[in-house]
Amino acid sequence: AAESGRFRHCLSWCDKAPRMIWYVEEGIGEDRAICITGDEIVAARIQWPDDLAPGHIEDAILVSRTAGSSRGTARFANGAEVLVDKLPRDAREGAAIRLQVMRSAMGEAGRLKRAHARPTDLPPATPTLAQAIAATGAEVQTVRRFPVAGWADIIADAFSGEIAFDGGTLVFSPTPAMVLVDVDGTLPPRELAVAAAKAITSCIRQFDLGGSVGIDFPTLEAKADRRMVDLALAEGLADWPHERTSMNGFGFVQIVSRLSRPSLLHRAVHCRSRLAARQILRQAETVMEPGALLLTAHPDVTNQLHAGWQAELARRTGREIRLKSDPGLALEGGFAQAVPL
Repeated sequence: AAESGRFRHCLSWCDKAPRMIWYVEEGIGEDRAICITGDEIVAARIQWPDDLAPGHIEDAILVSRTAGSSRGTARFANGAEVLVDKLPRDAREGAAIRLQVMRSAMGEAGRLKRAHARPTDLPPATPTLAQAIAATGAEVQTVRRFPVAGWADIIADAFSGEIAFDGGTLVFSPTPAMVLVDVDGTLPPRELAVAAAKAITSCIRQFDLGGSVGIDFPTLEAKADRRMVDLALAEGLADWPHERTSMNGFGFVQIVSRLSRPSLLHRAVHCRSRLAARQILRQAETVMEPGALLLTAHPDVTNQLHAGWQAELARRTGREIRLKSDPGLALEGGFAQAVPL
């Protein structure tokens, strides 16, 4: 990989990467996708229909603009406000302007960062998740159910934020500035850091992380040991566009990539009940026993299961749908089961 300043770059797909296929489930309230190599899930992604996803193109009203600036605020027809840059000089407040979303809105502790958009001359469009992935040149198949297991495990890991690997544990903590990853374990520091690097590179893609990721590895005094960690990261992220620092003397590494949508980890932290509701709907579609479908979950989750989703679940399964609220359950602890009619 080429180097520029203190960042190491990886900006293209690896020519020797094995064949990867994206599979997309068009679920209730969300589209979800996994990328598979062999029978292993190497990446995952979610798109919710109420999001302004990257690639969305629509006419909006320019709400405000600072005099002499190319930045402003616009409002789409659904009421969502977006930050706009690269405004032309003749753009006026109150006038219609066609915009393309470049980055989705991002939930953070105590606030919501608005989506980013830019003016465009392209026709209006709302790409589905399958269309957005296919536009990158990847092979995509829309399926009723993923061909391999593992989706529920990835979501459970996102909810917990704690990932175990042989000899250690990773703890992911999203902050407004970056996602922090703490490495802990019982292995000797060098072995722990190398093993953690391999686990982290898998988690980054399975959680669909973007933006800045800071990793606190064990402190390694020897440059040769730090180089081993750098090489493990380089190998694990060789087919993923990013920039990264070399490990410093305190064991810290920063990885930076384009941030265009909320990761699974961010949704699990900042949209916990909304994510949990969609997962119980997915589970309900797989119940095989006869009878009505009873969805039991924390009240904050059942409140998300609105009539439209219940009707769609009834249509897909041909069953009566019942809800039960249990405040004793964790938000992610809901379940679906068949009960007598």
